[in-house]
Amino acid sequence: MGLFKKKINSCLGVDIGSSGIKVVELKRERGEARLLTYGFTEHLNKVVPEGNWEDNADYTAQVLKKLVEQIGSISRKAVVSLPTFSVFSSVINLSNVNRKNINDLVQREARKVIPLPLEEIVLDWKVIPQNKDKEQVKIPQATTVKQDKNIKILLTGAPKTLVKKYVTIFKKANIALASLETETFSLIRSLCGSDPSTMMIIEVGSNTTDISIINQGIPMLNRSIDVGGLTITKAISANLDISLERAEQFKYDLGITALDSPDSAIPRTIIDTISPITNEVKHMLNLFENRDNQKVEKIILSGGSSLLPNLPNYLAKILNINVIIGNPWASISYPLDLEPILSEMGTKLGVAVGLAIRGIE
Repeated sequence: MGLFKKKINSCLGVDIGSSGIKVVELKRERGEARLLTYGFTEHLNKVVPEGNWEDNADYTAQVLKKLVEQIGSISRKAVVSLPTFSVFSSVINLSNVNRKNINDLVQREARKVIPLPLEEIVLDWKVIPQNKDKEQVKIPQATTVKQDKNIKILLTGAPKTLVKKYVTIFKKANIALASLETETFSLIRSLCGSDPSTMMIIEVGSNTTDISIINQGIPMLNRSIDVGGLTITKAISANLDISLERAEQFKYDLGITALDSPDSAIPRTIIDTISPITNEVKHMLNLFENRDNQKVEKIILSGGSSLLPNLPNYLAKILNINVIIGNPWASISYPLDLEPILSEMGTKLGVAVGLAIRGIE
């Protein structure tokens, strides 16, 4: 979703989530994306005086500015993510279109699927390539669209009020806002690369889980579920009457394993808690297969809570599909001595890596 864009040599990818801020800085060097630095804060909303970072631009800007200084960032230009659950996304079909009327047709169809007045939305859209043509045609420059041709359009829209909050935060942090885009596009860039296969990305965050089906690099279906890693921790804490800190430790010690062990209450609690996620994944897989007559070839897990022990194996078994942990560093150059910690942190930084890549493309 290209709301603003400037080409820059080095760039910060900034992911402001409900649990904290993640930053990755990349530089384009001899045709490669090279890691300069990275860092993150956690539990942002727990310490924001008013309970929500979006409503406290001063505090959030202070945290961001301090983080960027602490990690020794060179760049003061950033590409920033918009949370998937705050952005409207839909695929629409158009027929009998040409360059003269395509903008009017898109605007008309957008009013049908976006629940807010278009005057309150920053709207972006792209033609979805057909016949495995990977080129993404940017409208209104779609000179190749012919009369009577049926095409699919990917619509994305962000509330102007949300965009304004981001602009305010980065202005206060003294960081130039080069571009805004949804988390889904950032993850596609960092986890899928040029892979044209049909896949699903499951981003398991602290409070929410975002699920997207990707076809030829385009998100065809998107859903957000109000279940995340913190939801699991709270469920374990309540069921066993233990502190959140101890529940968090138990969660990563056992995960979805040892169901026949004396501590099986924890894995069973986890399975029960994530059942809304697995049910939604099944629904989306069936919907996509029936609607588009295609099958998802693999599932990529991302987000800090995707490291829950045995989660990939559990999902692969109940869904009968290949499930892997995403690696956002696959196309990034970095010192080999950082590999152990980067491998561990990769799931948390997938969005930020994808944002930084966009900034140096």
